[in-house]
Amino acid sequence: MGERLARRALPFGGRTLVMGVLNVTPDSFSDGGEFFAPARAVEHAARMVAEGADILDVGGESTRPGSTHVGAAEEIRRVVPVVEALAARVPVPVSVDTTKARVARAALAAGAEIVNDISGLRFDPSLADEAARAGAGLVLMHSRGSRETLHTLPPVADIIAEVVESLGRSVEEALRRGVAREAIAVDPGVGFGKSQEQNVELLARVGLLARAFPDLPVLVGTSRKRFIGALTGGASTSDRLHGTMASVTAAVLGGAAIVRVHDVRAAVETVRVADAIKQAAEARP
Repeated sequence: MGERLARRALPFGGRTLVMGVLNVTPDSFSDGGEFFAPARAVEHAARMVAEGADILDVGGESTRPGSTHVGAAEEIRRVVPVVEALAARVPVPVSVDTTKARVARAALAAGAEIVNDISGLRFDPSLADEAARAGAGLVLMHSRGSRETLHTLPPVADIIAEVVESLGRSVEEALRRGVAREAIAVDPGVGFGKSQEQNVELLARVGLLARAFPDLPVLVGTSRKRFIGALTGGASTSDRLHGTMASVTAAVLGGAAIVRVHDVRAAVETVRVADAIKQAAEARP
């Protein structure tokens, strides 16, 4: 299995891929402001590639609770110079984390090969048109509500059924707009409008999601999220490394094809061990 991108294909099935997070924002929940300057962003991205990142995910608008909405023009100003520099410098594909078709178009023209949409095409369905036109990969994440209510809606009763049904609609919309099925990945949206118990349930049942979409790679992003802090006694964002790696292990053993993380070196080592355990388990009759 592989995900088709504009200029290459990503192989799935042999090992879990690591997507490194690069937030070029002043207010992201974990590293806001740290890599806002393009030169620092490119330097950090190069470091993540050296540590083993398979994909770089560049985001120009924070979606943390209480974050400020950013217009398309400002988001383009933030992400395009970084995407352009990375596309010319690093050997791995660059993803743009956006919900806006205008931003996707600009980033794809600058060299991005994947669009990562946390809204699953709910905010701007024409984003899929841009991905289809460029032959780019498209990650569709489950979330509910508007940008303002992403983290405040009460949890649904059956989160697994909700995620599978909603992602199914997102996939069908992408296909209807011309995105190739082999270019799509799905993300259950851990931390977005779910209770702590539901976030844990999603991790425990990644395999169910993988079976619901057997021909699509599953991406799981748990890095430094609030539920990990709650499970580890109120650990601050910067102290959630070990909890994050436990969640990464669970995602890999459950069948995730990609894990999205801030701490690339730790994740690469964690994934290597988890993949070995998973492969040994699968080899036994």
